Amino acid sequence: MTDDLFSIVTNPILNPKQKTLALAAQAEASLLYVSRSQELTQAMEQGIICDMYEGHAPFKPRYVLPDYQRFLTQGSRYLELTPAEDFDDALMKLMVLYHHVPSVTNMPVFLGYLDQLLLPYCDDVTDEHLYRSLKRFWIQLDRTLPDAFMHANIGPEDNRICRMVLNIDAELQQVAPNLTLMYDPQRTPNSLLRQATDNIIHCSKPHIANWPLHQAFFAEQNRQPSFGIVSCYNALPVGGGANTLVRLNLKAVAEQAQNIDTFLNHTLPYYCHLMYELIEQRCRFLHEQSHFFTGFLVEEGLIEEARFAPMFGVYGMAEAVNHLLSGKAEYGRDPAANQVALTISQTLSDIVTTTPVTYGLANRALLHSQGGLSIDTQTTPGIRIRYGQEPDPVSHLLALAPQHAYYPSGVSEILTLDETIKANPQALTDLCLGAFAHGMREFTANTQGTDLVRITGYMVKKSDLEAYYQQGSRTNTTALGTEACTETKVTQRAPRVVSHEFIAGE
Repeated sequence: MTDDLFSIVTNPILNPKQKTLALAAQAEASLLYVSRSQELTQAMEQGIICDMYEGHAPFKPRYVLPDYQRFLTQGSRYLELTPAEDFDDALMKLMVLYHHVPSVTNMPVFLGYLDQLLLPYCDDVTDEHLYRSLKRFWIQLDRTLPDAFMHANIGPEDNRICRMVLNIDAELQQVAPNLTLMYDPQRTPNSLLRQATDNIIHCSKPHIANWPLHQAFFAEQNRQPSFGIVSCYNALPVGGGANTLVRLNLKAVAEQAQNIDTFLNHTLPYYCHLMYELIEQRCRFLHEQSHFFTGFLVEEGLIEEARFAPMFGVYGMAEAVNHLLSGKAEYGRDPAANQVALTISQTLSDIVTTTPVTYGLANRALLHSQGGLSIDTQTTPGIRIRYGQEPDPVSHLLALAPQHAYYPSGVSEILTLDETIKANPQALTDLCLGAFAHGMREFTANTQGTDLVRITGYMVKKSDLEAYYQQGSRTNTTALGTEACTETKVTQRAPRVVSHEFIAGE
């Protein structure tokens, strides 16, 4: 361990803050692990179950989604802040609170619905003032919280803040913050959706979320909004979050089974049982021993312990299906393979929705299509189609859309589009609308040729990746993006030409 610590403090491409975070992670890893059975320990050592490197004794939730609206309205006794008085005061006070919101990255992963938070303070603010202050705020976020897992939400209503955020995000082309526009066909005008898809062509942001689907699952207690999109792409309750995220390697589980029936009826349930053991032990330590839920965020009503839920993550669906079918069909391209994947998702959903947990949302975990880690090899993130095997965009979306019903806490796919999409931007809007009409929860795309590119859900700059090993990066997530490009096939996504792939009469 001493050698590891010394290598951190002498690393020439880490800045002092990054070295401090790395040293803290090593300290967490030196603690005794929470109680676990021999069977669970073995499954983790074999790479079948993963704790996402949250620490051996978790003292903070993985993701925290404070009620920022309540904070602006009431102020904070702990932070010695009065209620927000005007637009610039609201921006300043949000920045203060962001620095006190923990997460697995030690930075906030949720910035709130910025348009809904700020609109009450905009009545006497000119467009010029709005632009100037929001642009400075956007730059300040990127420079002081340099982590691409930091995530802001806007929409679904059209408004000045929403439009201005999209304008500024396209202008600055920063990796942080990540951004999602909520889309509701009843409230979001086509012109706003088109602005968002034009932004995607320009800078690969924002994500676009299917508001009615998410809201239908999370709506409760008359809380508006009831959910938020955080980190790379995770849907969680506002006023709560995720106490932990553990994940199951479906490829590795499939390799333990002789056939599909054995996989579904024996092997998969066995490892799900071990997943729940890990969830219970990690959550028990956080909720009962860490004292996190006695802090000011709870005392001042910004979060509620009952609104936290463990995320039951899965990945490697593509490899699991291909293995179970002995390579006779390719997931994402063959209807038989897609049906096997759907059956696996249904089985997982049945397990997760019927298995109680001590600390969950209505005593349940939330099924999640996990976006992968930078060290993953020979596996594809979540339920995505293997890199380089993607069909045309329409077939791609239709193959995955039925899966989305089973993953309420986050499921995403990334279309990579050829630069010719710039000549037909309406096609991207139509793809998004078509995806939502077929039940997709989220729409994301990269455009070839832009400096900004998505890895698993977070953004990096290609120019930063190229320079990282020589000079490092002020953005923490650049290291993850560099590792992902080296260890995985994320850069081998097949770019598609939309306009050439609508087959007549189909």
